[in-house]
Amino acid sequence: MRRPPQPSPPSPPPPPPFDAPAARRLRTALGMGPEHVAYGMRVSYGLPYVTPDLVIAWERGITSPTNPELVGLAGVLWCSPGDLIGRPRTLREHRLSRGFAPEDVANAVGLELLAYLSMEEHDQWRGTDRQSSALADLLDLTLPDFVIVTGREPKLAALLRNAVTTRWQAYVRPVAKIVPLGRRLLEDSLQKLHRQYQGQTVSTLGWGGGGTGDTGQDFLDRVVDHFWTTVQDNTG
Repeated sequence: MRRPPQPSPPSPPPPPPFDAPAARRLRTALGMGPEHVAYGMRVSYGLPYVTPDLVIAWERGITSPTNPELVGLAGVLWCSPGDLIGRPRTLREHRLSRGFAPEDVANAVGLELLAYLSMEEHDQWRGTDRQSSALADLLDLTLPDFVIVTGREPKLAALLRNAVTTRWQAYVRPVAKIVPLGRRLLEDSLQKLHRQYQGQTVSTLGWGGGGTGDTGQDFLDRVVDHFWTTVQDNTG
């Protein structure tokens, strides 16, 4: 009798973005060689396969450490895992950068552990406003990071593209529902963003182009970054 096919084991989560230059810089500052780091990880963190060559591969960006390897490397280098992570973008990466276990975050924001893990796995935050506020406080999220982690950045990008290419006034309220900023600050930022894009469009046409050109499209592709820069300039 043929056995039913066994489900394949779930693939391990991808490693967080690793800051290879930071790892090398921290090791050098401690006066350690790759062999010292490898030895510490083998003896103190139960990772018997770690070799100096593997440490060098991490530092050169050839490969990235797994989660247990990242924790062990941080311990040997006397730093937090967050010091070895590049700019985090996902919920999981922010949690790892702060050194929290999943249950720590779930308890702090008032979620069942399995529910939180599902949100983290699928990169879809579905918490309430109160839970979102608790998450932002716990992980020390900036407003741009909060928008990314809660999955609101694609919608914000679409609204901003419409705001700069049409009448920006019509998008003050929809953007405010995603980004909790003061109305005056939001109006000033959208108006300035609109002028920047329209100025680039006029400049491109002045050079004989038939449309917004590469410069205008690049602005639209990076409109969220331009928005946060404009907000920062208006609050500076």
